[in-house]
Amino acid sequence: MLDLKALQSALEQLEEEKGVPREKIIEAIEMALAAAYKKDFGKKGQIIRAKFNMETGETEFSQVKIAVDESMLKPEEDLEAEPPSGDSVSKPEESEEGEERKVRFNPEHHIMIEEARKIKKDIQPGEEIVFPLEGKKDYGRIAAQTAKQVIIQKIREAERASIFGEFKEKQGEIISGIVQRIDNSNVFVDLGRVTAILPRDEQIRGERYRIGERVRALLLSIEEAPRGVNLYLSRSHPKFIEKLFELEVPEIASGAVEIKSIAREAGGRTKIAVVSHEDGVDPVGSCVGQKGTRINTVIAELGGEKIDIIEWSEDISEFIANSLSPAKVLDVEIKEEERAAAVTVDEDQLSLAIGKSGQNVRLAAKLTGWKIDIRSAEGESVAAATEDGEVEMEEVEIK
Repeated sequence: MLDLKALQSALEQLEEEKGVPREKIIEAIEMALAAAYKKDFGKKGQIIRAKFNMETGETEFSQVKIAVDESMLKPEEDLEAEPPSGDSVSKPEESEEGEERKVRFNPEHHIMIEEARKIKKDIQPGEEIVFPLEGKKDYGRIAAQTAKQVIIQKIREAERASIFGEFKEKQGEIISGIVQRIDNSNVFVDLGRVTAILPRDEQIRGERYRIGERVRALLLSIEEAPRGVNLYLSRSHPKFIEKLFELEVPEIASGAVEIKSIAREAGGRTKIAVVSHEDGVDPVGSCVGQKGTRINTVIAELGGEKIDIIEWSEDISEFIANSLSPAKVLDVEIKEEERAAAVTVDEDQLSLAIGKSGQNVRLAAKLTGWKIDIRSAEGESVAAATEDGEVEMEEVEIK
């Protein structure tokens, strides 16, 4: 039999700790009991409802029928042209034009208005009429099982909603956890209440992870799934670096210094454009820190990834020149219509401007959003990079 005291206690606990109203749980229990009754004793098309008494533990079952008149029913010639529909809709529905869609009469689901008015005089077409159903001896046991299953389900749903709500607020932030296991290069990270996934594509190239070690990562996305909540992490996303600097540089956290753009090749090199919004605050110096303490902390977290801090400028010529750091630029010629720039550098600066395998000019183009053409002092085009990261290079010795 149903332990009513245990049920009351479980409902109170769910309401207080998980925020699930007891009315919702009782409603779910009643729906589950009605479904079980219909499965065992009902007929196709029936609408069965259950009323669960929390004081006695007893359940009353009833069948609902919809009152219909001839205007709501399909003509017989239409019925011959279509197969039986099984469970029909509870009430006639409206078509796209707003007209009432006619239904197939089902004696288990509908009652003609003339018959309905013998039971309830003022009933109108489309309204419900309720018929009590015979109770079944087995339903004390079934009610106990159903209540238990519904409560377990509601606890899971509440846990899922709680986890989703908690981590949804943290999306786009850095979180830390313990490496739980590694499967097909995907790293599963224990965050306490839930396990997150650090996919292979979101890892820093060359990094190795050990079970039991603590890792920090960006909470990239969160989604609800049938079996719980899926959390996806990233250490390769540019925003991960942005958030690391936000933690290390008070001027960024306060808004005195702003990160305008980031171009990153995870595990290799990153360029960050910063600007100051307060007089007397050096944006580059703030990010580097005294003796490089701030930037070195970020570099250590990234396993030695090189980071160039660039001062952003509204003057696109100046910004492009800065973006090619550490190379020194002689001249920048802007082609506004093409959103392209021809940059001239000395012979001894070509290798720095282009970078190994074109990395420096490629990141500069991504950072600025402009196509950059590197030219020698003689005016010859040596390398060109688009804002999408495509690079074309001539034969040049890159040191």
